[in-house]
Amino acid sequence: MTLTRSSPGVSDGSAPRPRPATGRAVAVLVLLALAALIPLLGPSAALHGTGEAAAPGTGGIALLRAVLFAALCVPLGELFVNRLARTVPGAPPALTRSWAPYAAGVGFVAALGLASVVSTGNLVPHSPADLDIGGLYASRDGKLALLEVNAFAAAGLCALSRRPGTQVWPLAAVVVAEALRAHPTTEYSPLLGSGLTLVHLTCASLWVGGLLHSLRTLRGWDAPEAGAALLGLYARVAAVLLAAITATGVWSSLRRMPSGTILGQLTDTAYGRALLAKVILVAAVAALALWARVRLRRAADPLSACSPARAEVVALGVVVALSGLLTALPVPIRW
Repeated sequence: MTLTRSSPGVSDGSAPRPRPATGRAVAVLVLLALAALIPLLGPSAALHGTGEAAAPGTGGIALLRAVLFAALCVPLGELFVNRLARTVPGAPPALTRSWAPYAAGVGFVAALGLASVVSTGNLVPHSPADLDIGGLYASRDGKLALLEVNAFAAAGLCALSRRPGTQVWPLAAVVVAEALRAHPTTEYSPLLGSGLTLVHLTCASLWVGGLLHSLRTLRGWDAPEAGAALLGLYARVAAVLLAAITATGVWSSLRRMPSGTILGQLTDTAYGRALLAKVILVAAVAALALWARVRLRRAADPLSACSPARAEVVALGVVVALSGLLTALPVPIRW
């Protein structure tokens, strides 16, 4: 196909076609808007008929948590896949443009919003006068919220530095803070719960962010064999990550909902309903991952595995939104 450029004063009578990049950007924006509806509208749907009461601003808090989780996935996935790419023989030297600085900025804003909620005693602030920044230093949740804010700021600076790999340390601090925040000291065996959340969140971030950056990297490579090798490396590690996510997720669920009551609570409590939706969606994601792996190994063109992998990324985005919703809903068992 030969492209010709008409002169400024001559029109060929046909409208210019929109660029594919514009279409993709619009599609991404639509998907992000739809994903945002899950934490915003999810609490009322999940709580309907359960008799449970939601905390003030549950939808906004769920959205901020989902954004924070997504901002954590992007840079961790980039670090993970870039490390895999360096082991691929014949891989092109050029790497895809990093999204880590932007993710750190988004994570900083989300963490700042969550810290403002903590500063008002877990109430939604209506004006700057409601904020008690100094009070954050007086509580465990406040200190963890401040740690996340500072960690995202540090991760952004590291991502812009000459050694972007150093952002792994502030990102690890965010993961630790989230694991500790999710399990207060009044809970039974809080350190065990924090350890399970630490492994679960780390593996999930590598899985989601790694797949996203793998697909972005393949688009920038003009080397099909190297691309197939990178996707194969990621698939092997992703299988281990999925096993760890499943094990820690089941264990954590059994700690909150004992086996004798879990079937009833999956349908009768808001937390259980959101968890059930997440489990079903993760099962669908696992099926897409299996489909992609079969294509990668058996198809004439191994890179045809990118099609189910793209659908997997979209489904994982919904899982991230559901994870944000889960953190804002009331826990069914009172410790």
